[in-house]
Amino acid sequence: MKREGTAEPARAPDSSTTNTTEQSEKTRVIYAVYVISALDITWMFLQFSVTPYLAKKLGFDTLWFGYLQTTVGVIQLIGGPMFGRFGDLFGARAALSLACAATTVSFLLLAIADHPILLFVHKLPSVFMHVMPACQMVVTDLSEPERRADTLSKLGLCFGIGMIAGSTLGGHLSTHYGETFTACVGAAGSAFGLLLVLNFIPKSTKSEASRSSTKSKNQNQKVFSLGEITRLMKFPGVARIFLIKIIAGLPSGVFQVMFSIIAMDFFKLEAQQNGYLMAYFGIVQMVVQGGVIGRLTSRFPEKSLLLLSIGITAGVGLAQAYMQTVFQLCLTVTPWIFSLSVFNVITDCMLTKSVPSSDTGTMLGLCASVQSLVRTIGPTIGGFLYMNYGLSSIGLIEFFVNSVVLVYLLYQHLKTERLKE
Repeated sequence: MKREGTAEPARAPDSSTTNTTEQSEKTRVIYAVYVISALDITWMFLQFSVTPYLAKKLGFDTLWFGYLQTTVGVIQLIGGPMFGRFGDLFGARAALSLACAATTVSFLLLAIADHPILLFVHKLPSVFMHVMPACQMVVTDLSEPERRADTLSKLGLCFGIGMIAGSTLGGHLSTHYGETFTACVGAAGSAFGLLLVLNFIPKSTKSEASRSSTKSKNQNQKVFSLGEITRLMKFPGVARIFLIKIIAGLPSGVFQVMFSIIAMDFFKLEAQQNGYLMAYFGIVQMVVQGGVIGRLTSRFPEKSLLLLSIGITAGVGLAQAYMQTVFQLCLTVTPWIFSLSVFNVITDCMLTKSVPSSDTGTMLGLCASVQSLVRTIGPTIGGFLYMNYGLSSIGLIEFFVNSVVLVYLLYQHLKTERLKE
């Protein structure tokens, strides 16, 4: 029996229990990020169902609507690196809160837009509307390097869910209740996303070592700094992968931004048929990003998957140059979505692994700017090619550019293997 008044020795905290608690907390935050991203994509596609019809009511023709889209691309092209740097400096919660608040303001401006100028004004908050890059930053910070591609691909699954839900909800609300009510629903949904951010996202998702090593350095840094971008490009392999992301991704991006015109003009699809086709694309993307990419990244190295994605894109480009029917379009789009999804996830993953963890937000902001660049120059390039040389020209350029990049990467790979020997 124990003597009265004799205290038991204090037990040391169980490190395994602590690690399990930390891991469960990280998992909870990642799941919250998935919900926030799915909701944001839902509101984004809901907005897509409002803006074209409202622009038409306000007297916009195709040319002016193109100017509106280009304006968004330019604004987000400027805002991407700034927003990523903001996330690195001030933390995940501040970045996501800013993005959700900007989306809310944009919807409110859209709801009161009764003049063409106001339709341009409602796009100004787009400079901060980078919810998806902010979600990618959180997932990158909280995931292990070997599982990063898998966790990033799950955001693509959220994108597919949001695409289907947003397109369906937006079409229904616009038809039965009008554009103003639909925009107000988008504003309320974005505000709800802001509440989720404030309640479930920690102030910072960077590791303690990363925060302590960069705190003094970041205090004197500007949100926008060309020097910081240049510094990141000097890390081994970053500039090369980033250029590959731009060069190989541009032709696919041109086809992507031109798709609505191609579907309407070349394949003569009605709005309802186009909606069904977009739903099909969303389902394919959900399957690829949710169930395929994670398994591939766990079995094959990233460089091999990058080669695979570029090779498939080249083959798809050749097929797109000769397709004539909607059935052929569906056949080519399935491998195209697969290759595009793998390409984007793998390049983002490789770039974030190549820079310090304190700079992943800036790097993801630069990656987002690539998409904005495509949205800025894609309509001009795609429109010129389609009007002057037909649909086949877009596919042939996609085939040629990706073939050249594939040959270059294979040559570099063989050269590296030869040097090792």
